[in-house]
Amino acid sequence: MTTTLHHWIGGSSTPGDGQQTGPVFDPATGRESGRVAFASVGDVDRAVAVAKGAFAEWRETSLAERTRVLFRFREQLDSARDELAAVVSAEHGKTVDDALGEVQRGLEVVEFACGISQFLKGEHSSQVSRGVDIASIREPVGVVAGITPFNFPVMVPLWMAPIAIACGNAVVMKPSEKDPTASNRLAELWQSAGLPDGVCNVVHGDRVAVERLIEHPDVAALSFVGSTPVARAIHEGAARHGKRIQALGGAKNHMLVLPDADMDLAADAAVSAGYGSAGERCMAISVVVAVGNSAERLVPRIVERIDSLRVGPATDSNSEMGPLITREHREKVAGYIASGIDEGASILRDGSALVIPGHEDGFFVGPTLFDDVKPAMRIYREEIFGPVLSIVRTERFDEAAELVNANEFANGTAIFTNDGGAARRFQREVEVGMVGINVAIPVPMAHYSFGGWKNSLFGGNSIYGPEGVHFYTKPKVVTTRWGDPARRGVDLGFPRSD
Repeated sequence: MTTTLHHWIGGSSTPGDGQQTGPVFDPATGRESGRVAFASVGDVDRAVAVAKGAFAEWRETSLAERTRVLFRFREQLDSARDELAAVVSAEHGKTVDDALGEVQRGLEVVEFACGISQFLKGEHSSQVSRGVDIASIREPVGVVAGITPFNFPVMVPLWMAPIAIACGNAVVMKPSEKDPTASNRLAELWQSAGLPDGVCNVVHGDRVAVERLIEHPDVAALSFVGSTPVARAIHEGAARHGKRIQALGGAKNHMLVLPDADMDLAADAAVSAGYGSAGERCMAISVVVAVGNSAERLVPRIVERIDSLRVGPATDSNSEMGPLITREHREKVAGYIASGIDEGASILRDGSALVIPGHEDGFFVGPTLFDDVKPAMRIYREEIFGPVLSIVRTERFDEAAELVNANEFANGTAIFTNDGGAARRFQREVEVGMVGINVAIPVPMAHYSFGGWKNSLFGGNSIYGPEGVHFYTKPKVVTTRWGDPARRGVDLGFPRSD
């Protein structure tokens, strides 16, 4: 019998009253591996009510105890990394090595959260006026919701929940219904670490659950990672309901290669960043902008590396790239490849017809490479979210930089060069949130913050790091006077400092 994954509410697996379930597939075989319960409005309401009740006590828990829970959770997570990676590989399809890297990057955010007391320190000014002191403190916001994508079912929830919890909030997570099991396992690890029941809850489902979290009056803040259209809609909905919101959207990340670059390094980076996790990364490189005569030396090196890539199921330890997440997404990516051919781009490698022996029904698309791509083409304009890399050729650095700045997305970008002046100019002039210099995927470490510009981020805060602390807390300023009888008496004038 097919098993059904239920919600996690108040410290236990909870079936809920929703009648609908959705399929969970093994992307390598195309077979249904399980079902997941879809939350009703009532299920979401129960999760939020439980979180609200738990928040009342958790916010009063000392920083010392919160920190101890975070450290224990860090140890639980570290011990479960192999198990979590296996779960991710089974439901997402990425290789085990790739999944282990995801767990590691999430673990780094937990380690940042273990030092939360340093980031919650307020400020104090003495004698700002005669006998008056002022202090600032940061308070938790309450119940916060996290809506996370399918491509990082461990890492992205760990971008949100550890910092929110460390700051004294209670959370309700809504993971992708495509690979939901990891979120329940993380909730179990929180419980094993001593987190009080109800502080971390998980509801599964579709837009019914999302829309209820957006409109629920007891949800104070909402974090989202996903596509730009959905990020925009969630941002607008959350704003209408008076919530603070951080919504990370899509990307079309460009990698500039100047003629003086180390071409072997650039080719390695382009293939790694373009085809890792089958291109299902918001920081994947999808466009290589070859400047001047660099394409003549770069493109053959990329082709050579593509031809040696091993595509297959995660169960095969030799696999370097796995399948896409669903059959529908596979067909969508194949449609983009057909569009690129129809619009006149030169296809150097076509992965749309790839079949893996023994896994004929898997959702595989092989590494695909287009050359001579023009900005008007659909494969250039839209986020494909698959293993499709486009080469755009420009004559000058200025033309290449203008391409990046003209794009509606501004998540990440990179430049490969040995010219320090060109690199410095690029980092100063480019209108993108995260920049790499000879680094193709410039994902910041946890003590910085992750976020793009333009249509890649909606809301006032990036995610995790110091920006995450600010998002999950609200400032309070306290002005204090003790004693000073000489200052007593009615005074209707506007208060002033003296």
